[in-house]
Amino acid sequence: MFGQTTTTPTPPTNERGLEDLDAAALAYAARIEGLPPERRQEARDDLVRFALPFAGRLARRYRGRGEPLEDLEQVARLGLVNAVDRYDPERGSFTAYAAITIVGEIKRHFRDRTWGVHVPRRLRDLILEVGQATATLTSELSRAPSVAELAERLETPEEEILAALESAAGYSPASLNAPVGGESSAEFGDLVGESDNALESVDDRVTVSGLLHRLPWRERRILAMRFYGNQTQAEIAARFGISQMHVSRLLSRALTWLRQAMLADAPPPWQNGAAETASAKARISVKQNGDRVVVEVGGEVDRAGADQLRRAMLEAVTGQPREVVVDLVGAGGFDAGGIAALMAGRDAAARTGVPLRLTRVQPAVRRSLAAAGLPAAD
Repeated sequence: MFGQTTTTPTPPTNERGLEDLDAAALAYAARIEGLPPERRQEARDDLVRFALPFAGRLARRYRGRGEPLEDLEQVARLGLVNAVDRYDPERGSFTAYAAITIVGEIKRHFRDRTWGVHVPRRLRDLILEVGQATATLTSELSRAPSVAELAERLETPEEEILAALESAAGYSPASLNAPVGGESSAEFGDLVGESDNALESVDDRVTVSGLLHRLPWRERRILAMRFYGNQTQAEIAARFGISQMHVSRLLSRALTWLRQAMLADAPPPWQNGAAETASAKARISVKQNGDRVVVEVGGEVDRAGADQLRRAMLEAVTGQPREVVVDLVGAGGFDAGGIAALMAGRDAAARTGVPLRLTRVQPAVRRSLAAAGLPAAD
């Protein structure tokens, strides 16, 4: 009659009070024949609810293996739903088919969803066997079994047992963001070292540092300004009072020499061009202009030219002129020896009471003199 509802037959139970899933599944198969799809869904849900305790018992067999029981029950229920959807009464018992399907889903969950790192399937299966053998041998021996005992029980080489024990740590690896412990705010990730990309260049850096000291003062200064001070060639040229093209030539020659020295067992000697040698060598002359003495300085005043400059200034002061003028318009640079020579001339002039004046100083030299406390007149 219309309006009459069909009820699911109450599934029979065995003598122990357990559900007879086979009878319930057969009743479900008979019920859904001829029903529309929306009514079949209702019958399907009834059978799934009826079989939930069976799925729960299968899930509880795998507890204590590192996975929460709630997750295992969810996986077992998914396997139960798949078993109900694929059930065919002509193929045999529903209970056996559902058990195989549910257990397969649980094992697949352990294989594919629980490992923090990739471990080969063969090794994962061996890890489970090692765990079971360890529990059994511990009970028998009243102690933890050795690797040799596990290998004998499983009839597996000791190398594979060791690999399984080491790989078991990849099941649930610790998070790098986990705190180290105590009141420290450090994390495990802070303790993990990383590759130092600059480590391979340490030897080259040390070698270049030694080679730089073999270069003339001006070339060293230009390299430092260009690559450490990040100054342009135009800025360097303005500070030394030379052309930008000249700075480019000096840089190119210094870098070429450094490359050759890096590749050679013994650094080659520094070679200056003839014109460059003439302009770089210290040139010092003393001129008498009435009662005033003019000391003209040109080129690079290094250790070799410092003695000549010191003697020239001492001779100029000894004659008791009205004034000693040190003309530095042609001086391209002073190293520590050259600065010391100027300071010696200043001190000698102060002792004899002769005024001494430094004039027409290049910008780069002016900064060196100011750092040494030697004021220069415009």
